Amino acid sequence: MSIGGLFIKPFRAVGRVLAFIRATVANLIVLGIVAVIALAIFSGRTKLPEQAALLLAPTGNVVEQEVLDPFALLGAGLLEQTRLDDMLRAIRQAGGDDRISALVFDPSSLGQAPPATLEALGDALAAFRETGKRIVATSRSYERDQHYLASFADDVYLHPLGEVMLGGYGMYGSYYRGLFDKLKVNVHVFRVGSYKAFVEPYTRADMSPTAREANQGTVDALWARFVARVAENRDLTPEAVRAYADNYDEWVVAATAGGGAEAALNYGLVDGLLTDAEVTARLRELTGGERDDHYHRVAFKDYLQPRLPAVFGDAVAVITASGVIVTGDPPPGFVGADDMATLLGNARRDAAVKAVVLRIDSGGGSMLASEIIRQEVIRVQQAGKPVVVSMGGTAASGGYWIGAPADEIWAAPTTLTGSIGVFAIVPTFEDTLDEAGVTWDGVRTGPFVGALDPFGGVGEAMARALQANVDYGYRQFVEIVAAGRDMTAEQVRAVAEGRVWTGEQALEHGLVDKLGHLQDAVASAAALAELDQFVVRYVKEPLSPKEMLLRALAEDLDVGRIRGTLAARLAREIKLLDTLADPKHVYALCELCSGLR
Repeated sequence: MSIGGLFIKPFRAVGRVLAFIRATVANLIVLGIVAVIALAIFSGRTKLPEQAALLLAPTGNVVEQEVLDPFALLGAGLLEQTRLDDMLRAIRQAGGDDRISALVFDPSSLGQAPPATLEALGDALAAFRETGKRIVATSRSYERDQHYLASFADDVYLHPLGEVMLGGYGMYGSYYRGLFDKLKVNVHVFRVGSYKAFVEPYTRADMSPTAREANQGTVDALWARFVARVAENRDLTPEAVRAYADNYDEWVVAATAGGGAEAALNYGLVDGLLTDAEVTARLRELTGGERDDHYHRVAFKDYLQPRLPAVFGDAVAVITASGVIVTGDPPPGFVGADDMATLLGNARRDAAVKAVVLRIDSGGGSMLASEIIRQEVIRVQQAGKPVVVSMGGTAASGGYWIGAPADEIWAAPTTLTGSIGVFAIVPTFEDTLDEAGVTWDGVRTGPFVGALDPFGGVGEAMARALQANVDYGYRQFVEIVAAGRDMTAEQVRAVAEGRVWTGEQALEHGLVDKLGHLQDAVASAAALAELDQFVVRYVKEPLSPKEMLLRALAEDLDVGRIRGTLAARLAREIKLLDTLADPKHVYALCELCSGLR
């Protein structure tokens, strides 16, 4: 190297250092500007008049996480969906907003919502009322779930030609044994658990006595809690609410002029019979308005401020497992084992995350997929971070499996949980083909070659292997629950057998620790991690371009309500069995959890 090169080399090094510093400073300035802009966007409040009402008008089913699978959407009967978290955040935000003077609840387009979801919304509405602000419910008619939420309002208005139909809870489903007999379809079932009834629609023409006993107990418990809450809200007795629901026809007949609307008013379930224009006039008195057909309001989706990502400070990570549990990388609406393992692994490795809340709304699925997720939950705990489970509408079977090792389990009183049992189901069509004149023959080197071919039946050796896998899976399930809940195997078996429990019953049996909702679980996780100050970080996988397209299509299709026809339900169930794809064909799924009506 020349003398000149030796002389220049230090200056080049200094130049590189200065260039690096200049680039770093420039990048920091740019990031600062972006952060300021983002804060301005996210912290800016929606422009409202001095007094306005928050319009809470959910459309479609209330969900923890959007379902993007077309078969699941059609089977559910609705394309529209509303996220529970969005409504809860809007209600809480409005309670502390001095520009919001009232909340208007319009349940006209509300679809299905699990009892636990209704309870969470009801508690949020009750908290809003405690701020001194008024809630007005208005609809042209009310069904069971719609009136439950309306009962939390100060004023409940009904159209003069409407009605309030409470009904009750039931559990119904289609049974395909007769159809399969006609088609010569053989359904091979292997299960453990007297109450594990998920396979019954494929093997029976009606509900079994054990399933009927368990299901009746569950719907009775749910109905008792519903009746008690509505009675309290409307200043009635539980017996009076039951009498109205069971003898609705008599009340309508007794109404002299107004039919169902008059019956609801006379019974005290609503406060007034008003037309749309008359309701608007009442609301103008609360909020004002420029025209006689308008009152100041903001829809909750427009009012809700985007959640600013929590990136600074100690954090409690909230990870949601919503849908059927499967292996692989499925779309939203399913719980993918690989996706959940990634999210839990990220939380485990993130030094800022001090605790994890696993929000479960799942009736289970693949046993293998459930175990993969459970192992990741344990790894988070081994890293010194407490894991608290928050159960949504359902956390049963595989949904309970993944949460069993948690440091603490919270459930809503009406959460459907338990269902500790497993099964295997294999449909085969050899007799169907034989009826059509098609036979099946060939050669093989052993009894397990082609043993699960849908056109060749299930051999005796394979049948023994499947039952052995199911027996082993059930023992594993019992041991997992016993270890996680500090119970003996005998104690677990006493509440297992596939039996579904409400959250309230599960607390009595030691399957959960406390009753409450997501925010309660978050506070408890922070306490377990000894955090005085913390942020809540909601962790989820970003949507892929395909999933964003499916969401856009679901939002834009103006098809209204698509009722679940037999063909749609059957297509969904066939799709479900295909998607589960457990390599051992062993599943932990809750039958009641999807059949509640």
